[in-house]
Amino acid sequence: MSNTHACSQSESPEVIQTSLAAAMTLGLKGGIFYRDAKLTCLNLLLTYQEGCQGRCAYCGLEQKRSEKTKGTTFIRVAWPTYSFDLILERTKQYQNSLQRICLSMITHKRAMEDSLNLIARLHREVNLPISILCAPTLIHKTEDLHKLKEAGADQLGVSIDTATAEIFEKYRGKGVRGPHRWEHYWEILSKGVAVFGQGQVSAHLIVGLGESEREMVMAFQRIHDLGAVAHLFSFYPEPGSALAEKAAPSLGQYRRMQLARFLIMNDMASAEIMGFNSFEQVYDFGINVEPFVASGQPFRTSGCPGKDGETACNRPYGNERPGIILANYPFAPNRQDVEQIRGELYAGLMEGVEQFEFEG
Repeated sequence: MSNTHACSQSESPEVIQTSLAAAMTLGLKGGIFYRDAKLTCLNLLLTYQEGCQGRCAYCGLEQKRSEKTKGTTFIRVAWPTYSFDLILERTKQYQNSLQRICLSMITHKRAMEDSLNLIARLHREVNLPISILCAPTLIHKTEDLHKLKEAGADQLGVSIDTATAEIFEKYRGKGVRGPHRWEHYWEILSKGVAVFGQGQVSAHLIVGLGESEREMVMAFQRIHDLGAVAHLFSFYPEPGSALAEKAAPSLGQYRRMQLARFLIMNDMASAEIMGFNSFEQVYDFGINVEPFVASGQPFRTSGCPGKDGETACNRPYGNERPGIILANYPFAPNRQDVEQIRGELYAGLMEGVEQFEFEG
């Protein structure tokens, strides 16, 4: 790596990985953001020589990737490595342009202890709220969640990722001889709400791993009923991973899931009142959705809030390459964007499309 501050041999907690967008925001990498997007959450990722002990088939950290691609990317974008001291120094320097810090564990025996130490240090030295994206497989008792909160984290994230137990087992559990268990992830999500509070815990879900739209909507409802919030990602094939050849979901599918998530999380609608066709696609959201579509808000990146109450974790172009078509908008969609979204929202419906005339 050409940057003189970058590290290649050390491990966390001495070094940390950060997204390319964060490295640009901290002045560690050059570049500009498409349409002048701004990153408002500093994403940090623990890193170890042994790598992540999970074997998730779609993940950039998956152990079975080739040596050529292993560790080069995570959720499709580059994650360069720097000393934690440098990241902390730059965070202090640029904190007025940031709204939150998110530290992500990986499944490694030292990740819990290192996370507690890094959260405490960030909490002491930087005036920004802190999220911890935990590794549930490492958490065996409620006390661990209390420790994360006491160290300084105010938001807890749980990457459930899949909408069903069957897909979880196939790509994260026994199907890949992985250590993760579906029910344990949901248990940690539920316990997390008890420790961190309603609305202070999030579950990551990935659209396009083989679930139906109905199954994803039911997952949104289950998360909401637990008092947690769903944050949505669009599957994007990770080079070198077991699912490198799997296609990303259609834009129509993703738009419908964005809108369903937004309506359920904001108590505007529920899974119970939504209509599904024989292909289990949403053909009726149960309410007039035009005001929400016109606002563009359902199609913005969903993530933990910042000090201003707005979404801080906006991950510019984490689901797609910068360009005309955006899966998640890291800024408010303009009028032209909204018109494009309207055309995308009902694309690919196999039947029932006549139901989707916008009400005035």
